[in-house]
Amino acid sequence: MWSVDPRTGKQREQVAVEATAEEVDRVVRAAHAARGSLADRTVRAALLRTAADLLDEARDQLVEAADAETALGPARLTGELARTTYQLRAFATIVDEGAFLDVRIDHADATQTPPWPDLRRYKLPLGVVAVYAASNFPLAFSVPGGDTASALAAGCPVVVKAHPDHPATSEVAASALRRAAERVGVPAEVIAVVHGFDAGIELVKHPLIAAAGFTGSVRGGRALHDAAASRPVPIPFHGELGSLNPVVVTEAAAAERGDQIGAGLAGSMTLGVGQFCTKPGFVLAPAGPAGDGLVKSLTDAVSNTDAGVLLDHRMRDNFVAGVKERAELADVEAPVTPGSGGEHTVSAGFLTVPARRLAEDGPHDVLLEECFGPVTVVARYESDEEISAVLGRLPGNLTATVQISAAEGEGTEGRAGALIAELTPLAGRVLVNGWPTGVAVAPAQHHGGPYPATTSTSTSVGGTAIERWLRPVAYQDTPAALLPPELRDENPLELPRRINGVREQRG
Repeated sequence: MWSVDPRTGKQREQVAVEATAEEVDRVVRAAHAARGSLADRTVRAALLRTAADLLDEARDQLVEAADAETALGPARLTGELARTTYQLRAFATIVDEGAFLDVRIDHADATQTPPWPDLRRYKLPLGVVAVYAASNFPLAFSVPGGDTASALAAGCPVVVKAHPDHPATSEVAASALRRAAERVGVPAEVIAVVHGFDAGIELVKHPLIAAAGFTGSVRGGRALHDAAASRPVPIPFHGELGSLNPVVVTEAAAAERGDQIGAGLAGSMTLGVGQFCTKPGFVLAPAGPAGDGLVKSLTDAVSNTDAGVLLDHRMRDNFVAGVKERAELADVEAPVTPGSGGEHTVSAGFLTVPARRLAEDGPHDVLLEECFGPVTVVARYESDEEISAVLGRLPGNLTATVQISAAEGEGTEGRAGALIAELTPLAGRVLVNGWPTGVAVAPAQHHGGPYPATTSTSTSVGGTAIERWLRPVAYQDTPAALLPPELRDENPLELPRRINGVREQRG
């Protein structure tokens, strides 16, 4: 596996070799054998915090390696590392608290209909988790990212299939995580990294892999999802595949602050050279003078955006071909032409099209598909009916946004409330007067959505991401001495619990 500089397309260094099926088997079995070392929540929390500390200590080396392999720039990558270490520490706090175990105790009650036996329920880790690293976030959604952090927090060893766009970064990060494990007395084998396409296939097929997390393309994710489902023992596959992230701008909003909306849209759709999974790739904006003002503002802002480097040349070629295909459709115009910005770069731009072209099946359907890179499509609508007709044809998304005027935000009875109701079935996160790029690592965050945004209803960001790697088990009429400590009446671990359906008051 070679590290490649996307700014030049030249190989930098050989980092690793592709793992064979035998090597994948060895690391998975070693991870499985080490799973018991993660049983103690105190140890897991210490592992997560130590990993964060060691990643911070390796900041210069990580940022240098990641910039050389992704061209994302030191400022962006320094911020991404801070997000990554914060995420690890946040999961450590979740582990300390223990609420994720969802402890429930129902005492035997003969007066219930039917009578209750003594039932005690909590959640256990699934086992070894396969993580497929993302291309566009070499830290936050890669080896030390959210899938790894949440799986370790749940008590699951992790085997990461490194992304070929940043193998050197992956090895530096993996070294920090493995040293963290050893420092807290856990076998380093609880965290492993493998390289290579075939290794990724072998990983999802391995009988000791209990679940998988993926961030990447629809094509690649769907192939792995199907492989996970077709195993003799199917496993959960939590995949983030693709998202258009639609935006609807009301006519009142465009009239009130079209300049501001156009500039904000430009900043969001070109952020990171358009390589965010939450990039607003499709916008419904009004026809007429109000919408014209928004388009002019967007034109001015995008025209002043420098050409940028995508993560690899394959993505660059796909972007150039994709925007060319879209721009050649009837009634599609390019106020700022996206495409090649040079031998190794791409230029940002956007396309416009009458919304009526998208209201029914036809060649313009490609405009309703994600195009990875700095481009968005602005569909100009003539009526509310056109908005509804187009929204009714959109696939599932990570996010959906509505831009409304100040007056429209005062109640749920008007058009704004109706638009939010229309957008809610389409996405896992609905925004009002904001932009979807930037996914806060917060307890209430949801980063997921209907297919093809994700293959499950779970989130890959935020505290509840831990739930993906757990399964519930209930013990019935079990003698106290045989119960796990988490389920004993005296609550020796001081866990939050529900007793007979009521949250237990502590302290």
